[in-house]
Amino acid sequence: MNEEMQVSRPAPDTAGEELLVLPEKLQKRLMPFQREGIEFALSQNGRYMGLGKTIQAISVAYIYRQEWPLLIVVPSSLKYPWIEELERWVPDLKPGDINLVENKSDTASKVTILGYGLLTTDARHLVDALTRQKFQVVVVDESHYLKTRNAARTKLLVPVIQSARRAILLTGTPALGRPEELFMQIDALYPRRFGSWSEYAKKYCNAHYRFFGNRRQWDCRGASHLDELHQRLSAIMIRRQKAQVLTQLPPKIRQRIPFDLPKDGAKQASGSFEEWEKLMRTLDSGVSVTDNPFVEVMGLITRMYQQTAVAKAGAVKDYIKMLLENEQLKFLVFAHHLVMLQACTEAVIEAKAGYIRIDGSVPSSERIQLVHKFQSDPETRVAILSIQAAGQGTFDTVMWGMLNRKVGVNICSASAGEG
Repeated sequence: MNEEMQVSRPAPDTAGEELLVLPEKLQKRLMPFQREGIEFALSQNGRYMGLGKTIQAISVAYIYRQEWPLLIVVPSSLKYPWIEELERWVPDLKPGDINLVENKSDTASKVTILGYGLLTTDARHLVDALTRQKFQVVVVDESHYLKTRNAARTKLLVPVIQSARRAILLTGTPALGRPEELFMQIDALYPRRFGSWSEYAKKYCNAHYRFFGNRRQWDCRGASHLDELHQRLSAIMIRRQKAQVLTQLPPKIRQRIPFDLPKDGAKQASGSFEEWEKLMRTLDSGVSVTDNPFVEVMGLITRMYQQTAVAKAGAVKDYIKMLLENEQLKFLVFAHHLVMLQACTEAVIEAKAGYIRIDGSVPSSERIQLVHKFQSDPETRVAILSIQAAGQGTFDTVMWGMLNRKVGVNICSASAGEG
């Protein structure tokens, strides 16, 4: 352990002074554990991994704003939430300062938001354009997307991270029990600090030869010397468990996830809104083409809700798949329309995750058994629930009782009536 680099941290008063440059609204919003996370990042000169999330990363990036341009790499389903948070907490930013990369071309800007989905084998021109911008501050959200060494996005993004002066990697899925998945994230921040891949694998991944048929190859899926690895990681990574910060968190956190409306969905929605405006003008004039205008209004509202369910089904599927990247997470998904329930089910099946589904077709006698399965089986990670079927009588109490268990459970609402 003699090779371990010592971490020099700023004195508390110095760190506190650095936080004073943050916008006043942002300073007031930070909770104590978030302040500690920002101070840790500053002690690492802006190169660290952490379980902080958006607001901490924005704070650190803002402190280094004189070094921008800033690149933020995120899952496609989180592009718009990041833009909303930036606009909310950094009042200095003007609308033209944020560039959302929509395709494999690029436009220079003070802040660039890039989705992982564009980092494919044919994205070399995009990466070359990004490299020419010489980003000095890079934030990588859900950095476990870089866990596979030979993936195209890893090969394209790691050099961009390594060339930046400041780099912040955020993840809710620290693979501390699978060291193989950590190496590229570590090497992106501190190249060769933990040695070459071969050296790292032999020391921390229990690397050994195995035969797969007639082929002999390295098996690096194991773990070894974990205590040493965790100690070394503590110098570059801040990690917190829910129990450590629970007393500082509000009782409930709501988040709205905006998304792009598909062209077909946008066309349908536009037609329905035109029909709505026409109907409202007709009712305001006192002339109605039907004997019961209330039925006509409610029929149109119902149709519009159904259309929004269809329109956002793809975005909801992407978001559920992103949540399932965190292999420790269990969560509930509430939906109303059948098309949305089916989309949620397809997402879980495509991600090869265990799930239960409770809708009106499930007999009451089977519902409690499914709840117990979700509670007790670690492999059953998602409960897909009809708002109507899971919100009646004693079953409603059972469902909400699931949230009081020690296992971390998130709620994702996918109903057409909610964002």
